Amino acid sequence: MARVQTAKQDTVCYYGNRGSSEPIRLNPGIYGLSNSLLDTPWKKLLKGKQLFTSIVNDQSLSCDGLVQELLNVLNNEELNTPDPIQEKQGDGYSKSLIQALSAVCVSSPHYGTRTNTIILIDAEGNVTFTERTMLDFDTSKWSTNSFQFNLQA
Repeated sequence: MARVQTAKQDTVCYYGNRGSSEPIRLNPGIYGLSNSLLDTPWKKLLKGKQLFTSIVNDQSLSCDGLVQELLNVLNNEELNTPDPIQEKQGDGYSKSLIQALSAVCVSSPHYGTRTNTIILIDAEGNVTFTERTMLDFDTSKWSTNSFQFNLQA
């Protein structure tokens, strides 16, 4: 999930290995990205955007609190089924895998979410970059690294 707000003449674009052959300029707003194109209307993506929006609109959260709440969103294992749009793109997969893929945090025996990244940038260009990586294929064990730095003009 991403909240895009630009200052001055900043431009934010989306570009991937599928879809448009040219970068797509993003207007200010909230976007979601899963294992498909930007803002593909899968139930898990819509649920993630809803949770993300409520968190980033909470002005009472500290930076650390914001990171923790966003990591909680990325680790939501609630299934979002049935989802005909996602299921249509999963031709050839087993029903159990398609169900597992419907969660924001995918957990199955041979495939799933293994890393979460949160990047926060404030109006002064201060960046907090937090990455959490799963250990031993266990969703209760994570290694977390966080870095703070300032963007250069």
